Amino acid sequence: MTASLDTQVPDTAPVQVDVTAEVRAVAQRAKVASRALATANRATKDAALLALADALVAATDEIVAANALDLARGRENGTSAGLLDRLALTPERIDGIADALRELAGLPDPVGEVVRGSTLPNGLRLRQVRVPMGVVGMIYEARPNVTVDAAGLALKSGNAVILRGGTAAAESNAVIVDVLSRALVAQRLPGDLVQSIDAYGREGAVALMHARGLVDLLVPRGGADLIQTVVRESTVPVVETGVGNVHLYIDESADLAVAMPILLNAKTQRVGVCNALETLLVHQAVADEFLPVAIAALADEGVTIHGDETTLALAPDEADVVPATDEDWAAEYLSLDLAVRVVDDLDEALEHIRTWSSGHTEAIVTRDLAASERFVAEVDSAAVMVNASTRFTDGGQLGLGAEIGISTQKLHARGPMGLAELTTTKWIVHGDGHVRP
Repeated sequence: MTASLDTQVPDTAPVQVDVTAEVRAVAQRAKVASRALATANRATKDAALLALADALVAATDEIVAANALDLARGRENGTSAGLLDRLALTPERIDGIADALRELAGLPDPVGEVVRGSTLPNGLRLRQVRVPMGVVGMIYEARPNVTVDAAGLALKSGNAVILRGGTAAAESNAVIVDVLSRALVAQRLPGDLVQSIDAYGREGAVALMHARGLVDLLVPRGGADLIQTVVRESTVPVVETGVGNVHLYIDESADLAVAMPILLNAKTQRVGVCNALETLLVHQAVADEFLPVAIAALADEGVTIHGDETTLALAPDEADVVPATDEDWAAEYLSLDLAVRVVDDLDEALEHIRTWSSGHTEAIVTRDLAASERFVAEVDSAAVMVNASTRFTDGGQLGLGAEIGISTQKLHARGPMGLAELTTTKWIVHGDGHVRP
């Protein structure tokens, strides 16, 4: 196991404790607790979600105080501004997180949905229906909002959840999990539906990854090192959530008045998230007109440009620009940095994206229908935007409620993982004494 699961502070696993046994006990309790949701109706789950939202808002002062300790430790450890922003909780953000739970309560319950069904010629009646996964594990970094999102999505989709939120957000997550657990008990549901194994450090994360048979699905969410470590080490089935090396291509037919706000929104609205823009590609036919203005606007927002030779030549004197390297084309900056390249045509833009994309989100600004259709068809990413900001790759923005992560793999789930993606299916067959001939 590498140190990528936590690099900011030393392992905090208790001394002389059988961590594997402790984590398996947590998973066993989660398995038992999940059975309470197997027969729970939507009204029960929605009432619990609303209660969780109210409990979080009521505990705002306690949560913000705990979060301040995490932020102070992060600053002392040299955590980047982007990661600190992702870690930070304010009363406004807590209100937003609570609202996401309320929105979940308003969404249809996926459990019991009939995916398909038929009656066979022999009279057997078939239904394939959605059912909960059972126990979902989450391993993530510096994202206390994920603690709530995961708990809410798990509850609505009928699952228990085990959380490993990392030491960067340890104080925040401890308070949040306690608040959620107490609120569940008040709703006459098991508090063990939401549990944390943060106290067991990296060794606990390893134990969670090896709890096959007790944990049904594991979702890593964080940097590339964390995700690849979980994918490589886990014996529990994993949904791979991806790094966001996100591209925006400005086509020769683009309405540049439309392109500018899309660019600024995608890059600067919030930099420490996986759907933030990291590479801008501009068609050479519009580069002379677009790039000087765009780079100046980005400079006003504090963005450093990592550009190719053409970009550097077009940049205004006051802009902060440096030559781009292959490391820049591959980078998920999560900061006020942007790689910029001028391309000859759509073919070159597509080839650049095929070479460097992480498969998360790509966008095109164009007024050419043929160009947009080709871009959509040839870009092999979980989400493709046409004349819209990459920041819309988000469960809430796409009407799915909160998301547990954005999958960049192609099995089971791809893109924002909402309620349906936290279910599997079961075949139900009704007969009248049928036997196979």
